[in-house]
Amino acid sequence: MMNWEQLLSLKRFGDKNKRLRKEQNETRLGFEVDYDRIIFSSAFRSLQDKTQVIPLSKTDFVHTRLTHSLEVSVVGRSLGRLAGQKILEKHPHLNTIHGYQMNDFGAIVAAAALAHDIGNPPFGHSGEKAIGEYFSLGNGIRFKEKLSAKEYEDLIKFEGNANGFKILTENRPGIEGGLRLSYATLGAFTKYPKESLPYKPSRNIGDKKFGIFQTEKHIFEDISKELGLKKIRTGENIAFARHPLAFLVEAADDICYTIIDFEDGINLGLIDEEYALEYLIKLVKNSINTSKYNSLTTTADRLSYLRALAINTLITEAVELFLKNEEAILAGEFHHSLFDKSSYEAQIKDIIKISVERIYQSEEVINKEIAGYKMLSHLLETYTQAFLPDENTPDSNFNKLVRRSVPKLVLPEGQSLYTSLIQICSFTASLTDGNTVASFNKYKGNNI
Repeated sequence: MMNWEQLLSLKRFGDKNKRLRKEQNETRLGFEVDYDRIIFSSAFRSLQDKTQVIPLSKTDFVHTRLTHSLEVSVVGRSLGRLAGQKILEKHPHLNTIHGYQMNDFGAIVAAAALAHDIGNPPFGHSGEKAIGEYFSLGNGIRFKEKLSAKEYEDLIKFEGNANGFKILTENRPGIEGGLRLSYATLGAFTKYPKESLPYKPSRNIGDKKFGIFQTEKHIFEDISKELGLKKIRTGENIAFARHPLAFLVEAADDICYTIIDFEDGINLGLIDEEYALEYLIKLVKNSINTSKYNSLTTTADRLSYLRALAINTLITEAVELFLKNEEAILAGEFHHSLFDKSSYEAQIKDIIKISVERIYQSEEVINKEIAGYKMLSHLLETYTQAFLPDENTPDSNFNKLVRRSVPKLVLPEGQSLYTSLIQICSFTASLTDGNTVASFNKYKGNNI
């Protein structure tokens, strides 16, 4: 059974002494420092030019990964505080002996939620597929025989969640431990606390994807030991039960993309307004103030009211589900997302179905994802040829120029092929949508 005292660890990479909650400076708590470090990171800033729904959209209606992440963080903070209040009532020693407050839970979930998309490549999930398929179907397949099964799986199933953990924790020259976030926040961030293999070994929600590259495996093992995460696989294939607060981070993301992507679709004219409002009304029918709703004269105001009510409705239910299943979650025996158990499951599925049909599969999105896919594949080919040329092929002047054009991408001498490939993939994933277009045009000679 996992316990909250360990799960709320303030430890950071490199700490020699235990950080005690009672000794924290109340004006700037450790968990709040996590939030600040993420906000000021260059990886977070780059999310302002990364796809949430519509790639390279020029409309001010549409959410970017940055605005989406900020909203998920706000929802996550509410979820954490509401759950934290009840957890402290149930486990009073956390407050009376250790000094934890309700807001600590909110701060951890808010920081983890803020970072939840920090490792995502440009062009959304199409970007992940482009990176993965370069190694499974493209010219990157030439590296397969030189890698272990897990190393190759990390590449062909390139995962934004694992890349996010890498960004938050990786050692760089002069920067040990990445952003040096608290282990509690890193635990809550990791929705899939497993390696890439075995691939989807169970129906456990934590096995749906993977969250750790081989390059950061030892780091996560240290974090999981400090947090007391339950091991669910041992030996060569490590996997752990989720940190309980990861369920709230996931719920915050589910709430925002379900409701707000739907709202983006309405504002872009991809979903009929009146038709869409009916679906939102079904979700909030138990809490809607009919007279107030009918007093709103514009569709925009009605949409805004229903959106706020829908988010509040889902926050309340997510907290109820979390508290109801707290013991199973602490035992590592809760294997679903919170909303898999939602009484609003039918309404949520209806909204997501419309979003998929009208937004995610719209011609505009598909056309831009196709372009993004081809551009990322070309960039990976360019970078791997320049930085990891075939030993039997003379180094070309073009490759030398490419290396000079990306001073941030430095591969130390003597590091393994796998580490270099992951580094190239992580660099490519760090590009914004606009950077990707500009880099592609540069290497294709389209800028003159």
